[in-house]
Amino acid sequence: MDATHPSAPPVALCLGGMDPSGGAGLLRDALALAELGCQPMAVSLAETLQNGLGCSRIDAPAMDPVQRLEALAPHLAGRWGVKVGLCALEADTFRRLCATLRHLAPPVRIWDPILAPSAGVGLHDGGDLRRLAADLLPMGGWVVSPNRGEAAAFAGLPPEAIRTADPSALATPWLEAGAAAVWLKGGHAAGEVVQDLWITRDGTEALDAAPRLPGQRRGTGCLLSASWLGLRLRGRDDRAAAREAARRLRERWDQAFTPGGLGRPMFAPMPVPLGSAAGEAR
Repeated sequence: MDATHPSAPPVALCLGGMDPSGGAGLLRDALALAELGCQPMAVSLAETLQNGLGCSRIDAPAMDPVQRLEALAPHLAGRWGVKVGLCALEADTFRRLCATLRHLAPPVRIWDPILAPSAGVGLHDGGDLRRLAADLLPMGGWVVSPNRGEAAAFAGLPPEAIRTADPSALATPWLEAGAAAVWLKGGHAAGEVVQDLWITRDGTEALDAAPRLPGQRRGTGCLLSASWLGLRLRGRDDRAAAREAARRLRERWDQAFTPGGLGRPMFAPMPVPLGSAAGEAR
């Protein structure tokens, strides 16, 4: 089928970390995007030794990710977008990657700024995220989707600010760095209700509040941001995509499982009825 055919699926390009277990990272992105009827493509920006118990090592990829991205360029046309996640690249390589993205001009853009996997070794601090932002965000058009911990680190706030800081203090540094919007996820805030916020230079909009669900899950950030990308490529606007991504996460919360019975639960693929247009009827 030709890419210009009206029923051709949109292409979702994922740039991030490889979690071999599929609980997070590129494999989780690909599952979420395929559920929504998108064609996932992926370029690794970080390789990990990781399972459900934790991450013990993070390295830069052996193959040049910029060459991989350039090889995919002929496929990146029509309805397509990009998600950037975990990144272990050296500064010069990341700068080259950003230059290539500026040239490709993805119509839909989201950055999920990851400090570290959910358990095990870390990778970045707030200064690292600020350096990444300085290369990525000035090209414009980026939605940034930090949790409160990532936003506090980016703003240079102390750890206790994760739960108590004013949302404007957490979002403003991203906007000043060039973000078009900040989707501030509320899972790390205090209280029994989770409240996401959509923040731009024009103001703050509270998204749907929901009761906090019990337990913790692996890959929630990846699932949310990848789902947002897929929903945007399927025609939702920014805020509607954020609301629906959160709803989809809540719907599958109780279906999470632990392969082998060990580690933090991760999300099972959401079944798509045969013959249906994935995501279109939701």
